[in-house]
Formats: sequence, C-alpha cells, structure tokens
Amino acid sequence: MTSAAPTGAGARSAHRKAISLSIAAAVGGFLFGFDSSVINGAVSAIEGEFELEATVTGLVVAVALLGCALGAWGAGRLADRIGRVKVMLLGSALFLFSAVMSALAWTALDLSLWRFLGGIGIGIASVIAPAYIAEISPASIRGSLASLQQLAITVGIFGALLSDQLLANAAGGAANELWLGWEAWRWMFFVEAVPAVVYGLLALRMPESPRYLVARGATDEARRVLSSVLGPQEDVDERIAEIEKSIAVDEESAHLGSLKGSGFLGLKSIVWVGILLAIFQQFVGINIIFYYSTTLWQAVGFDESQAFLVSTITAVTNIAVTFIAIALIDKVGRRPMLLIGSAGMAVSLLLMAAAFTQGNAVVDQATGESSLSLEGAWATIALIAANAFVVFFGATWGPLMWVMLGEMFPNRIRAAALGVGAAANWLANFTITLTFPPMLSTFGPAVPYGMYGFFAALSFVFVWFKVSETKGKQLEDMTEQVRRRT
Repeated sequence: MTSAAPTGAGARSAHRKAISLSIAAAVGGFLFGFDSSVINGAVSAIEGEFELEATVTGLVVAVALLGCALGAWGAGRLADRIGRVKVMLLGSALFLFSAVMSALAWTALDLSLWRFLGGIGIGIASVIAPAYIAEISPASIRGSLASLQQLAITVGIFGALLSDQLLANAAGGAANELWLGWEAWRWMFFVEAVPAVVYGLLALRMPESPRYLVARGATDEARRVLSSVLGPQEDVDERIAEIEKSIAVDEESAHLGSLKGSGFLGLKSIVWVGILLAIFQQFVGINIIFYYSTTLWQAVGFDESQAFLVSTITAVTNIAVTFIAIALIDKVGRRPMLLIGSAGMAVSLLLMAAAFTQGNAVVDQATGESSLSLEGAWATIALIAANAFVVFFGATWGPLMWVMLGEMFPNRIRAAALGVGAAANWLANFTITLTFPPMLSTFGPAVPYGMYGFFAALSFVFVWFKVSETKGKQLEDMTEQVRRRT
C-alpha cells in the first residue's frame, strides 16, 4: 500500500482542493436558490402582461416545484449511469435554456413550460451537489463542506431578490421597459444565464466522483482524485480497497443495490428515514416565511414599501446563520443540532401562532379588503419569533438535511436514494406553498403557523428515535449499517 507520513502542509493543500471542488459543486446550489426565488420579483408584472387570474398565477409560480421533484427523482439514477459531472452539465444546460426562454416567453403556457424545465435543473442540482461533495470530501471536514450547499442556496435566494430589486428600480417597475425593448421582468430571468454558464464551465474542469470511478473500473483515476483531496495522512489504497469492498458486498447482495426492502410500501427503512427528513424540513413552513412574508411584516406594523428591505434582512440572516452550521457540524454532530433546531423551531412557531390569535382585523376603507394587525407586545413577539425561527432553521435543518441525505445511504443506493429524498422535499415544498393561501384566508395565520409548530415538534420525536449520527464515519461504513437494518 502507498502511504505517506502525515505532513501539515500536504493535508492543507489536499483540503484546499476538496474545498475548491465543493465550492464549484455548490454553484448548483446557488442556481437552485436563484431560480426558485427569481420569479418573486416578476409575479405582478407577469400577471399583468398575460392578464392572468390569481389561481393561474399561482400555478405558473408553483409549476417549477413539480419540475424540481421530477429532476431530483431522476438525477440520482442518471448519475449512477453516466456520472456525477455529466449530470451537472445537464443541469447547467437546463438552467441556461430555461433562463433564456423564460425571458422570451410570449404566453403564460410557454412560460410555465420553461419554468418547469428550469425546475428539473433545480432538482438535479439539489441531488448532485450534496452527493458529489460527500463523495470527494475527507470525513473530518465532510459536514462543513456539505453545508456549503445550503450556504450557496441562501446566497442564491439573496442574489435573486437583490437583482430583481435593482432591475425593477432601474426600469421604474418590473413591468416597464429596461433595455433592448425588454421589460425588467424579462431581464430578471435572463440574468440567470450568467451563473448557469459559470456552473457549466466549472463542471467541465471537475474530476468525477471516486466512488463512481471505482464502480466503473477506473481505479487508477479514482486513486488520483482521492490523492488530491485526502492528503498524505490518509492511505489512498486503503480507501480504494474499502470502496471496492462495499461495492462487492452490494453486488453479492443484489437487494442492497435497490431501494426496495421490507419497509413501508416496499422501500428500505433507511430510505424512509431520508424521505421523512426531507418532508419535515419543508413541513415546518420555512418557505412560507420567504414566499408569503409580506402579510406577516405588515401585520406587525411595517409599511408595504418596506417589504423588500425586511425580506432582504431575513435572507441575509439566513446566510449568516448557515456559517454557524458550518462551524459546528463536525464538532457537535448532526443529531444534536437537528434536535436543537426542532425544539427551537417548535417554540418559535407556536409563539407566532399564539401572537396571531391576538390580532385584530383592519378593513381598508378604500378597497374594502381586510388585513390582520398586531399591536403592542404581541407585534414584537411575532417579529422576534419569526426571526428566531429563521435562525434555528438556517443553523440546523436547512443545511443538515442535505448533509444527512448525502451521508446516510450506502454507496450503491446513495445517488438514487438521495434523489427520492430530494423529490419528496420538493413535493412537500409544493404542498406547503399551495395550501398556505387558502388556509390563511379561511383560518387566519394562527392555524397554519400552529400546524407548522406541531410538525417541528414531531420532527424532534422523529430525530430522537429514528436518526443515527453520521459524524466522522466513512461513507463505506454506511453499507454495513444498512445491512443490519434491512
């Protein structure tokens, strides 16, 4: 076996290589966040441009989430067949095509189609980035590097909000012409072409996942990749042997190479753990804060014109607290942080629900529309609770769900199982996004926020009994863990 004596300089150089590759892969996460949020600034202009009813507008917005689910579901299996890097290139192409065609859209129908295709690209990025990062990272820093995916998503959300606002201000409104006879809302979509091209160019320079290479018999190439990211303190040949052994074990037991098992609906129990992690991450209602925050901020006393500023502050907060996860995940561990996050989110959401029970309906004399208003201490409680919820989510469940999905499955089913989990996440996102408006109009905000608080509390119980710690474990160890469970 080839083993070198540990040297600090060599380890730092290898870790820098792993970090640079993880950042490149995480550009897909930036596109993930950017594409899912860029339409927010264009909604009103699109509604006016194509003379849409509110229900149709909602479907134009939400259809991308269905594309996300499809892309996530298929990306894992495709990555196992053609490789992680080629699937990244496919995602880049879909992002680029969606950006250009959405900018050129001539009807709501074709815009929905381009948004759906862009959603497939988002779904691909949501699967491939965490899988690739997990497979090229040293175990000692894998959690921190995997958290870069969520950091990139939050930066992408902020970038979309900021570019939308700059373009709308430059044109004097999203529906007004800006450059070349195009309205500002069309430029909002076209801007996405820039990071899409960057993502594709980066993917062309990235090495393939060593686990995929070993599975395809390219052992020498896998050895070169591992040597560049692990450093001299780790025995590369030993790692290759571990990967080969785990693949051989899976091939001897064919059922381990499939998601099928003795669990509910014929799936392995570990796959269900991943699915439920993904669903709980959305069922706590995090995207309601980002998609429908205007009602909340107005209820606690903000003017409508201040909505962008408050939303931007929330987005920046979400970015900042992700650094907490990056700093702590490989020290504290995944499971304790998930438990802390569940408890903090449950308390914050239930406080928000309690505050909204104290609201008063205010009728606009000019329009006759009714809105909710909070006064005194309850307004302050709701505002603090909402931001506390974002902090607890951003520091724990936001990044850790993706980290866990990238780590918890054995080699042979990792990409496919991650794809199923990510698809479940997007379907849960779609469900929450679509059901909040009717729940809000029927029951007011107290009931939906109370429901999200209940799911946050339920996620604590789920993590306590069903989620195992993956901190510091080699990915090859997950195969033996699943064999004992199956």
